[in-house]
Amino acid sequence: MARIRDWRVSDQHLRDRGSGASAAAATAKGSDVVEQWRNDGVGVVRAAGLRENPSAVSTPPFSREEKLPQVDQHWELRQTSLHVDDRERAGAPPSFLSSFFSWSFLAILIGSDGYSAADKALRPIFLSLLSFFSFFFSLFSEVRGLRWSGLFHHILVLLFGGPPFVGLTGLGRRWSSLEAREAIVRLCRSHAEPSRALLAAPKAAFSAHARPSISLLKPSPCSVHQFFRATKLGSSHVVRRARFGGNAIKASIATTSETTVTVKAVVTVQTTFGGKLSNLGLSRGLDDIADLFGKSLLLELVSSDLDRLQVGQGGAEIVITVFVPADSEKKKTLTAYAHRGKEADDELQYEATFKVSEAFGEVGAVLIENEHHKEMFFKEIVLHGLPNGPVTFSCNSWVHSKFDNPQKRIFFSNKSYLPSQTPSGLKQLREKDLENQRGDGTGQRKASDRIYDYDTYNDLGSPDENDDMARPVLGGLDRPYPRRCRTGRDPSKKDPLSESRSLDVYVPRDEAFSEVKTMQFSTKTVRSVVHALIPSIETSLVDAALGFPHFTAIDTLFNEGIKLPNVDGGFFKTLLPRMVKAISEGGDSLLLFEIPELFDRDKFSWFKDEEFGRQTLAGLNPFSIKLVTELPLKSKLDPKIYGPPESLITEELIEQEIKGVMTAQEALKNKRLFILDYHDLLLPYVNKVRSLKGTTLYGSRTLFFLTNSGTLRPIAIELTRPPSADKPQWKHVYIYDCDATTSWLWKFAKAHVCAHDAGYHQLVVHWLRTHCCTEPYIIAANRQLSAMHPIYRLLHPHFRYTMEINALAREALINAGGIIEGSFSPGKFSIELSSVAYDQEWRFDMEALPADLIRRGMAVEDLTAEHGLKLVIEDYPFANDGLVLWDTIKTWVTDYVNHYYPEPTLIANDAELHAWWTEVRTKGHEDKKDEPWWPVLNTQEDLIQVLSTIIWVTSGHHAAVNFGQYLYGGYFPNRPTVIRTNMPNEHPDEVLYKNFIEKPESVLLESFPSQVQATTVMAILDVLSSHSPDEEYLGGQSEPAWAADPVIKAAYERYAGRLLELEGIIDARNVDPKLLNRTGAGVVPYQLLKPSSKSGVTGMGVPNSISI
Repeated sequence: MARIRDWRVSDQHLRDRGSGASAAAATAKGSDVVEQWRNDGVGVVRAAGLRENPSAVSTPPFSREEKLPQVDQHWELRQTSLHVDDRERAGAPPSFLSSFFSWSFLAILIGSDGYSAADKALRPIFLSLLSFFSFFFSLFSEVRGLRWSGLFHHILVLLFGGPPFVGLTGLGRRWSSLEAREAIVRLCRSHAEPSRALLAAPKAAFSAHARPSISLLKPSPCSVHQFFRATKLGSSHVVRRARFGGNAIKASIATTSETTVTVKAVVTVQTTFGGKLSNLGLSRGLDDIADLFGKSLLLELVSSDLDRLQVGQGGAEIVITVFVPADSEKKKTLTAYAHRGKEADDELQYEATFKVSEAFGEVGAVLIENEHHKEMFFKEIVLHGLPNGPVTFSCNSWVHSKFDNPQKRIFFSNKSYLPSQTPSGLKQLREKDLENQRGDGTGQRKASDRIYDYDTYNDLGSPDENDDMARPVLGGLDRPYPRRCRTGRDPSKKDPLSESRSLDVYVPRDEAFSEVKTMQFSTKTVRSVVHALIPSIETSLVDAALGFPHFTAIDTLFNEGIKLPNVDGGFFKTLLPRMVKAISEGGDSLLLFEIPELFDRDKFSWFKDEEFGRQTLAGLNPFSIKLVTELPLKSKLDPKIYGPPESLITEELIEQEIKGVMTAQEALKNKRLFILDYHDLLLPYVNKVRSLKGTTLYGSRTLFFLTNSGTLRPIAIELTRPPSADKPQWKHVYIYDCDATTSWLWKFAKAHVCAHDAGYHQLVVHWLRTHCCTEPYIIAANRQLSAMHPIYRLLHPHFRYTMEINALAREALINAGGIIEGSFSPGKFSIELSSVAYDQEWRFDMEALPADLIRRGMAVEDLTAEHGLKLVIEDYPFANDGLVLWDTIKTWVTDYVNHYYPEPTLIANDAELHAWWTEVRTKGHEDKKDEPWWPVLNTQEDLIQVLSTIIWVTSGHHAAVNFGQYLYGGYFPNRPTVIRTNMPNEHPDEVLYKNFIEKPESVLLESFPSQVQATTVMAILDVLSSHSPDEEYLGGQSEPAWAADPVIKAAYERYAGRLLELEGIIDARNVDPKLLNRTGAGVVPYQLLKPSSKSGVTGMGVPNSISI
């Protein structure tokens, strides 16, 4: 970047011209508007402060059609002054020949025709001297290491009688042969004839891509007695023309000094878990040498400004200061190496020093080149010594080695900008950073990549292993599904539509967290459970199908444990201290589970109908209970395939079970009937699942009655088997009664419904609606929203680590033969079933909590009620707490959005925002892109609703269905994930029914998960329910970008305060004896939406993101 420092037009001169411009000069202000013309690379900057003669400034003083004159044309050279930066500023010195020819051309120019006779006589002498001088100066420049790749490429134009102009020559998009120069001109008096003052560039200096635009000047006789000499001014070398003769025109140089400050950049790098071991070897030694010589990191500071114009008044002169770029593509930058500094705990600092001039402007970005052979985790960069105080760049990002990727990493400051407000110096970097993250959609991704792209779920099966491990592709017209992150792995050999599998699943580098030492995230423990603990369990429990012989055998999991022979107890004890205990030093290890709070408070709670009903409102899955809106109940499936659609739960049966309190129609009208309805979703898969070994399935309906005390009592369960090739449809309704057989059959039916609910919860409410549907939001945000975009910065805390845990799920949980398929009732059809639910049930506009409650009939709109809703069941703990949390989130989002988008037009004109939301719909959720219910972003309220919904799903929704998994499922009879046998009365003539009659408890235990299945699920649920020691909760530490803006900082503090209030509200509700769904003897208080928590399995706490 060059600076034309002081171009002064004296007030006396303006009076001499008689233009009245002196009055205009007196009105010039530093805040005056600057207008710019841009036309195909040509730029003219106009100072609009001089208003006396507006007609004189209506058009630029030159146009792009004017061509560069030939050397034999007449030129009038009025003033010249050349500035050459020291070599240390940047770049390599240009060639000797380039300098020589540039100076020679100027000599020829000065010696051209059009001068007085006396001058012509002296022309050969001057030409010889100038040629010699050009040779000498070129040599001098090369010897001294000066940068000099060409002469002037700026034009200074003074239109007498009007305001001054500064023109930037239109040199096309690549001015590769030109560098930034300073030109300083002071005009004290003017000859009567000339109308312009010109600082010209020789044609030889232009690059091949140049499209020059130069003003032509009329010939004017002028003495050229002149001489050149080199002068050192501070850190600048200036070649200076001292004087004209003859016509009393005098040119001199204003040598205003430039203020510089010393800025220290401090880079904080976090050491990684296992980093010392992974960096041993040759590369580590080379990196240590780089550290020793201070060549570890190359930092490049980037100015926010490309060009600036300041108009001010100094005494009797108008002072115009112009900042102009060397070319239209080049940034103002400063470069320096950082050397290794102090090291403390798990952090290491690197420091670099810069000399920053006042002309540099605000530092808006830092570019990093990692000279090490290994990646580094950057926490932050702080610039100390700037006039306005320290500037922080929060990174929290991996920076690849330049040997892996030569592209420099870009980090923007903590100041947020909408696209239209981006400073000129950062616009190209903003787009480049997004382009880097989009990739080109080809090739296999490397671990160091930061590329976000889309793909279908075509990597769940392993067809190359065997045919039974093949799985259909999810995503497309046949099986609609959200998209995942593309990895680019090769297709499998047997099925080209399926992607081959590998142990390491790619996620963009910044989405991974397992190697940061302080981030003791549960993915490591999950992997330990999947790849080490479960095989050990299978080895210890030889018979995979063996069930528990009696209920006390289940109790031994909590008080005696299971021996794990030949297992590294120290390894497991470190990662799984809650579960694995070392029996003795060097001996076997013991798998010993903690007693879940539900079982600890009441061992028999799982047997009770009231607890069964309570958990639909305050348990692990409070998202499925619905209001019954019509009787009789009826299936929507094709009766030709699935049999008669009418339910056997008749009005007469309902009235019988509610003991005549009211009629069935009155119960319907008074909103007293509720249902868990898995009939139509599961029925098409019943025969498929029954073809698998060790599992069974029914379509189910469970009807509840709302008692006068506000609790739900289950009154009927209907189980249905569709017709098959050799059997007709079978269905049966189970009710509670006092006789032994009916009572035990009722318990069996409840167990089946619990297994259905456990599967639906895990596959749909948890995996699909939170993990799976959120990934497209993350991919689109990183592809379309700049890291400096305020909406990206709002959403980013709620996206952290989700893609990593999703990749782990595809690796070991939802894959063919994974834990879900091996332990849940639908077996190999589990994830396919979630595709059906996505197709039939998922709508973005219904994912907001209020909309979800209204859709299920659990609330009605009421503007007079708190939260604008009236709950149908007043004591609905999940909804009661959730609505407070929803309102708190939405208030924070409202404050945030209204700050950055005070007008709807800003939303309409935000190209990045619309590109993100369009891509979410058309690529991330491509199979639903044409649905009419997708929100549009026209107003602040539209945007607030969309953002609040996403934040709710990633925080409140996920917390409600995840962190209570061990609490409610740790004692597996309460929520069995699979029932392995049919109902005993489905075929009363079989041995199963006989055994049921003789010993129902043993038959129930045989139907429960096997010992291997139960312990596997318990181990996984324990890990998935755990909070990391450094969990990031709602209302916790503010993001640096939020803290950098006083308005947003204050809004966030209010948000955090409301979340603390919510904790108090929940505590008070949990001791209110009138709220029977959250208090009472042996009842677990509902705390899943309590915002904060300590680490471990606590049954409370709402993290920002889906990180487990």
